[in-house]
This record gives sequence, structure tokens and C-alpha cells, in this order.
Amino acid sequence: MKPLPDIARIMTREVITVTPGTDLLRAMQLMALHGISGLPVIDAEDRLVGMLSQRDCLKAALHASYHDAQPGRAAEAMHAPVESLPADLDILSAIEKFLDSRYRRFPVLEEGRIIGILTRGDLVRALAELGGLSDP
Repeated sequence: MKPLPDIARIMTREVITVTPGTDLLRAMQLMALHGISGLPVIDAEDRLVGMLSQRDCLKAALHASYHDAQPGRAAEAMHAPVESLPADLDILSAIEKFLDSRYRRFPVLEEGRIIGILTRGDLVRALAELGGLSDP
């Protein structure tokens, strides 16, 4: 089998984030504008405190509609604690993590700070470029 790169080489490095105080309507605008389905929620020290998905936003919007209110802030809708991956994890282990999870993306951390996002799409692209997991 070919040596596989670690996920730091294939992850998405330009991460769009929000803070716990971000208005959910603004978070939804960011997701729509950037074509992404989730956002890491970080604190003032750039530490990951939660993840906000489209599903989280839809649930908050539905709840708000029943109460004739605004959807609220990221902190109220995000899910935490967050499962993350270390930057030095190999691709094969990352694939196993995705297959054992319902998540579509994992934040990649280094020393507790987010340095990237790994998505299923990142893994598929990497495998296509590598020609798969084994030698032809």
C-alpha cells in the first residue's frame, strides 16, 4: 500500500467561523454565501467551543417560528462538545472516523486551536488524486 498523507495536507485550511454571540441569521447567510453546511464556533482565544450545522439552524428557526421570535445566537443552537481530529491523523484513520460517525465534517485541531476542517469531500478528492488506497 502507498504511504498515505496525513489530513493536514488535504484539509480545508480557510475556515469560516463564528462566535457564540453570532446571530443565527448571519450564520445562515455565511453558510449560504460560502456553500458550506456547518461552521465551527470559536471563543475569543480561537478555541473551538461548538459546531453549528444547517440542521442546528433549521431546528432553531422552526422553534422560533412557533414562539414568534428570532432564531437567536450560535451559542443557543450549536452542538457541543465537538468531536475533532488531530492534524497528524492519516487518511485511512480519518475515513474510518467518518464511517463510524454521522458527521459530515470534523474540525482539525492543533494545540486546541482550529487549523482546518476535514470534510468527506476532502477525502474523496484526495483518494481520487492518489488513485485510491492501494497500488494498481
